[in-house]
Amino acid sequence: MGDLWTVRGVEYGNCNCDYGCPCQFNAPTTHGNCQGVLTGHIDEGHFGDTRLDGLNWAMCFWWPGEIADGDGRQQVIIDERADDDQREALRKILHGEETEPGATHFFIYNSMTSEVLETLYAPINLEIDIEARTASLEVAGVVESTGAPIINPHSGEPHRARINLPNGFEYTVAEMGSGSSKLTGGIAFELTDSYGQFNILHISQAGVVR
Repeated sequence: MGDLWTVRGVEYGNCNCDYGCPCQFNAPTTHGNCQGVLTGHIDEGHFGDTRLDGLNWAMCFWWPGEIADGDGRQQVIIDERADDDQREALRKILHGEETEPGATHFFIYNSMTSEVLETLYAPINLEIDIEARTASLEVAGVVESTGAPIINPHSGEPHRARINLPNGFEYTVAEMGSGSSKLTGGIAFELTDSYGQFNILHISQAGVVR
């Protein structure tokens, strides 16, 4: 497939699992189902000759059971600043198209989804600080999410933990944190102080770039 597309930037995610998220270890979800939001900012990226630098994106997910059992719902949100070529490029990437089978989390999520809601093009207000383990996402009328460090209940100080996945399909190293989200669009749910993830996202159609 060659060097069709590559994106490098930062990513934040929040799902309904407990801190650490068993899915990261190929274990069943905390509550037997998956609800989540994922978002990112592209520092540098391209799809063919189309540059993607500086754009934001977000995704909302819902599965009635384990992701591997399928029957999920998803909705992609693309930065309204993107022009027509950029919109189509990001739509393909985020829906796992033009990607080697199983190479990215976008491909996996899409393959386990039975209902894909209409792609939205909207202002995405986004801030992600991996080192600080903080994030803020707002898409009016669709999703609000905040990420924060896990707080040690004994000392009151921020607790730091990382997950290292040398062969993972999303990241190599991710900072762990706490996330809270409220989704009010086509996919609706609320999460409070559940799994939060902050990581560098550097992937191509062949998977994580290492």
